[in-house]
Amino acid sequence: MAIERTLSILKPDALQKGVIGKIVDRFETKGLKPVAMKMKQLTTDEAGGFYAVHRERPFFKDLVSFMTSGPVLLMVLEGENAVAANREIMGATNPKDAAPGTIRKDFAESIDANTVHGSDSLDNAKIEISYHFAATELVAYDWAKK
Repeated sequence: MAIERTLSILKPDALQKGVIGKIVDRFETKGLKPVAMKMKQLTTDEAGGFYAVHRERPFFKDLVSFMTSGPVLLMVLEGENAVAANREIMGATNPKDAAPGTIRKDFAESIDANTVHGSDSLDNAKIEISYHFAATELVAYDWAKK
């Protein structure tokens, strides 16, 4: 069993809609356990730094503006093949292309307000987790006690 950790961010639109519990339940039901969570209002510098890889893309300013428009819920999810599992649970970036039953299909309104962020690789997950969480904020989950 390849136990991994990945970053998930419930974006401002998810919090505005009041669907935090419904989304976290989907992760837990599929075997991903939150090992760290915090609600935060991102600053422009924090959002810009986090999404720096997109700095030259035409949507960058709108993305930063959206991510700072309200609080977000930052989570570290742990589980078997967590990166791929999280991406499957989230669905395609554009909710119009997302499979039925995915978070984005069920809760997102547009490609811009798409409810949730998830790391796209194990290497990026490590970088993204450390961007938002200190190692001391992560708890250990005892997988033997499922």
